[in-house]
Amino acid sequence: MPASKVPYLDLPVVCTVTTDEEFLDELIPELVPWFQVVIRPDFEDLARWTREANVVAVLLDIDTDKEETGEDFGGLPILREMRTLNPDYVLFSLSRSRSRSVEKQALEAGADAHFRSPVDISELRLTLVEALDTRRALAAQEASRKQAFEASRFHDFVGASEPMRMVYDAIQQVAGSNINVLIRGESGTGKELVAKAIVALSKRANKPFIRLNCAALPENLIESELFGSEKGAFTGATESRPGQIELADGGTLFLDEIATLTLPLQTKLLRVLEDHQVQRLGGRTAKKIDFRLLCATNEPLEEMARTGRFREDLYYRIHVVPIQLPPLRERMGDLPILCDYFLQIHCKANGFATKQMTDEAMSILEEHSWPGNVRELENLIQRLVITVRGDEIRASHLPHKLVAHNVAAKEAALLPDEGTDFDGQVRQLEISLLNAALRRAEGSKAAAARLLQIDGQRIKYLCRKYSL
Repeated sequence: MPASKVPYLDLPVVCTVTTDEEFLDELIPELVPWFQVVIRPDFEDLARWTREANVVAVLLDIDTDKEETGEDFGGLPILREMRTLNPDYVLFSLSRSRSRSVEKQALEAGADAHFRSPVDISELRLTLVEALDTRRALAAQEASRKQAFEASRFHDFVGASEPMRMVYDAIQQVAGSNINVLIRGESGTGKELVAKAIVALSKRANKPFIRLNCAALPENLIESELFGSEKGAFTGATESRPGQIELADGGTLFLDEIATLTLPLQTKLLRVLEDHQVQRLGGRTAKKIDFRLLCATNEPLEEMARTGRFREDLYYRIHVVPIQLPPLRERMGDLPILCDYFLQIHCKANGFATKQMTDEAMSILEEHSWPGNVRELENLIQRLVITVRGDEIRASHLPHKLVAHNVAAKEAALLPDEGTDFDGQVRQLEISLLNAALRRAEGSKAAAARLLQIDGQRIKYLCRKYSL
């Protein structure tokens, strides 16, 4: 049978795969006012064709091709293939079999609904319209989510809260200059990401970006790592090698955990910053050097400078412009966006469909103080992606420590250590509920009683009791 279409080409396309002429004679008049209807008599190249034709729904008669294949319900593998290739299709399966096992197999293969012959055409059309409306709503929701996500992105950062907006502004303000920047924040807040963003927006973006964690190397290696060494400068120095400062010539040097440098190393670093020259260990000449210095720490440098543990003059050298990163507990509005981002990243990396966090689970996460900040959150999401079966992460999947802390916090708020006035709390709750119901009912006590599911005499008594 040739393809049947309505003249309104902007209508959604529904493909029906069947050779049942009697069924088509009933179906087409029912669908045509709402859809373009395309008929195909077999499964040949169906998955590719429907994708290229922008088909939104497929009605698949799984009994089709039985004469050619010799198999009952030969459309089941096609159904499974189409669901895999395009999870956004609305897929309905059709069969003349009355067996419930066939329906079960079709639904497991990916059908949104299964219809047994003789099909109630009106019911099929209504179900199809509802399914497409649901898909459109989900697509709009996903588009809105993506739009919100893109609006919350800044280089490698994810977050749209006011504290993070201030960080983004600070990065943009300093990026175009050559001044030294001190990035401050708790562990796990993303200090290196700030350094990367500054470099990406700077004139040195295409120049060397050298990163060194000062706390990651033992004291006897950090000096040669920073300043380089000449052959024979110390035991094991079998060849001359440049240090990280020298390698950063023309570009940017990022020193993480700078507070861990010893006082002698602080003195040498200060000299490099003042003279713009670096001399290797064992070397006799200094080399002119041009680099921008970015530093990071979570230590109280002011206190360390006051007590002599950090050189005050070096502190002022590196503290030209400070950027303070907020801890995650101060940017709770970003938590859902971060969870969504990490779920997508790690589900994709492990070959899983994207999982979702339930509202209850998210509520528990929002109550957590996150001492490890964004790094702790990402580690948790990565673990949940691997350990949770199914596409939904519920409160029961969260670590017991988080759930127990949430319960304890709510109990502490409800019942403080010093105890509470039980009758007073009950009285206050009754007054709050009565006022809310009366406002909702616009002053009608009868309507308020129905909202509170109590009888009219009782609400009158309570209103007299509390002078409402």
